[in-house]
Amino acid sequence: MGINSPFEISDIWINNGVKKANLPIGKMLVLAIMAGVFIGLGADVFVLATSAAGDAFQAMIGKLIGAALFPVGLMLVILCGGELFTGNNLLTLALMDKKISAGHMLRNWGVVYIGNMIGSVVLAFMLARSGLFADAAAERAIAIAAAKTSITFMPALIRGILCNFIVVLACWMQAGAKDMTGKIFAIWFPIMLFVFAGFEHSVANMTYIPLGIFLGADIGWVAFFIANLVPVTIGNIIGGAAFVPIAYYYAYKK
Repeated sequence: MGINSPFEISDIWINNGVKKANLPIGKMLVLAIMAGVFIGLGADVFVLATSAAGDAFQAMIGKLIGAALFPVGLMLVILCGGELFTGNNLLTLALMDKKISAGHMLRNWGVVYIGNMIGSVVLAFMLARSGLFADAAAERAIAIAAAKTSITFMPALIRGILCNFIVVLACWMQAGAKDMTGKIFAIWFPIMLFVFAGFEHSVANMTYIPLGIFLGADIGWVAFFIANLVPVTIGNIIGGAAFVPIAYYYAYKK
C-alpha cells in the first residue's frame, strides 16, 4: 500500500520522538534555526499575498492565496529537515510510551523553541532590510503585527490550541505517506486550513511580529512576548502535545 495505517503512524512518531529527543544539542539548534527560517518564509509570502487587497472580495482572494502558499514552510521543515517546536509537541507520544524521559522532551522543546526564535527573527530583520517591504507591503506587515499583539489572552490561547491541533495532524498525516507527493498533499491542506481560519502559530508569529517591529510598528518586544507569544505558545502546547497525542495514544497504543 502507498500509505501507513494510523497504528503504523503512531509507531513512526514514537520512533521520531526518540530520535528527536536524543539529538545532540548543536544539531538540534541548527535544525531549529533552519525551521524558524522555513516557517518565516511562509509568513513572508502570506504578508505579500495579502498586501494588495482593495475591497473585501480582493482581501478574501489574497488571504486564500496567502494561505495556499504558507504550507511551503512546513514542507521544507519536514522534507528538507528541521526541528519545529509545534511539530515536536508530538514527542509526548514517546513520553507516554516510556521511550523518552520528561527531561529529554523538555530539553528538546526548549532548545528548538530558542532555535526557531533565532531563525525567525534573523529572517524578519533581513526581510525588513531587503527593500521588498515598501508602501502597501510594509503597511500590511505592520497591521498584522499590531493585530496579533492586540488579541486578548483567552482568544489568543484558543486560537493557539486550534492551530496546533491542526499542525500536528498535518505532521501525523504526512507520516502516513510513503512518497514525497503524498507528504506534500498531506501537509498542504491542513496548514492552508489553519492559516485561512486565522488561528495562531507561535513560530510563525516569531516572524510576523518582529517583521512589523523592524518596519516601524509601535510595538515593544515585551508586548510581543507577553501579549502574543505566551498565550499562543501555551495554546499550541495544549492543542499539539495533549489533545492529539493523548487521543491517538489511547486509540492505537494503549
